[in-house]
Amino acid sequence: MRIVDVNEFYSPTGGGVRTYLDRKMTILAEMGHELIVVAPARENRIEERPGGGVIHWIKAPPLIFDRNYGIFYDAAPITDLLDRLKPDVVETSSPWRPAWIVGDWKGDAVKVFFTHNDNIAAYPQRWLEGVASPRRVEEMFGFYSRYMGRFLAKFDAVVTNSETMRGRFERRGLPVDRAEPLGIDRGYFSPTLRDEKLRAALLEQCGLPPEGHLLLGLGRHHPEKRWPMVIDAVEAAAATLPIGLVLIGDGVDRRAIERRTADSPHVRLFAPVYDRLRLARIMASCDALIHGNETETFGLVGSEALASGLALIVPDEGGCSEIADPLFAETYRACDARSAAEATRRLFTREPAILRAAARHAAGQVRTDTDHARDLVDYYATLVDAKRLGVAPPPQLAASAS
Repeated sequence: MRIVDVNEFYSPTGGGVRTYLDRKMTILAEMGHELIVVAPARENRIEERPGGGVIHWIKAPPLIFDRNYGIFYDAAPITDLLDRLKPDVVETSSPWRPAWIVGDWKGDAVKVFFTHNDNIAAYPQRWLEGVASPRRVEEMFGFYSRYMGRFLAKFDAVVTNSETMRGRFERRGLPVDRAEPLGIDRGYFSPTLRDEKLRAALLEQCGLPPEGHLLLGLGRHHPEKRWPMVIDAVEAAAATLPIGLVLIGDGVDRRAIERRTADSPHVRLFAPVYDRLRLARIMASCDALIHGNETETFGLVGSEALASGLALIVPDEGGCSEIADPLFAETYRACDARSAAEATRRLFTREPAILRAAARHAAGQVRTDTDHARDLVDYYATLVDAKRLGVAPPPQLAASAS
């Protein structure tokens, strides 16, 4: 099967989308399929990947606010390329020009809109927090949902990356044919990487003895991550328990977070760790992940932490909530520091041996990126067959993967 992904979010300099697609190219090639990415760049060129897959860079203007990314405008270079490539499936995930370019393309391929993010939750719901409820904000931005509905009608299938996203879309009256959860490269992460000496050293940097509890916060310093709320929660819980927080990341809010933590005795900030094996060792050496982002649709960091054998403290909304089994996790009311502090205290007053055993057992059950790619291709095969036969795919095959 040949899949072409027209993707504005694939950057020449890296990023989460590039990581996802690069890994997906390799997995699909190993399965005998081909993934071709069409992405914006400063110039036209073709880049072949040693592990399988091809990038067709199309000359396009840069994004004004972040020149690491480009924006597609002209349809002709993309549709001409699709005509030449003759894919079985063409995907896109951008709700802007690519949605209309792919939606209006007259080729024979199955057209799939694969949504990875929720713009309403990530922006207006966060901006208007405390002013209007999330449901009210959805109503206020109904024009955006209606806009999406117009281009989604041009696609053969709409796929989301989680049940969380499916629920949000359906609540807004938008069609969803499949929820296909993402996965992680589980080979990097393992509870066996736990290093008690490293754990003790990190606790020492937090001003705590080895008997303390070590929390990990991992992610960009960005408002949607809600690090100030997480820090408030940890400080409140640390008033009665010896808890330290190691926060790894960087971003636009770095200076604000540095000021916020300057007088926090048990919170320490660390720069991003790009060495995956070193990061996996750090993760496995902590006791639990604490997470604040309720708008994300797939809990990547939660899955990586769980694969490392960590317990979870996560909001009751968003991608991480989908993997928060009570055996190894505590949830709290989203955006509520007091509730997060209570969840933290609950977790660390449990029997440690039982909690850790439950997390270690769950580590081997975390969904992998290979699982995701296999299930997605199997679903696409049903769409391709149905389109060739001129029939609708069987309803039971349009259900979520287990």
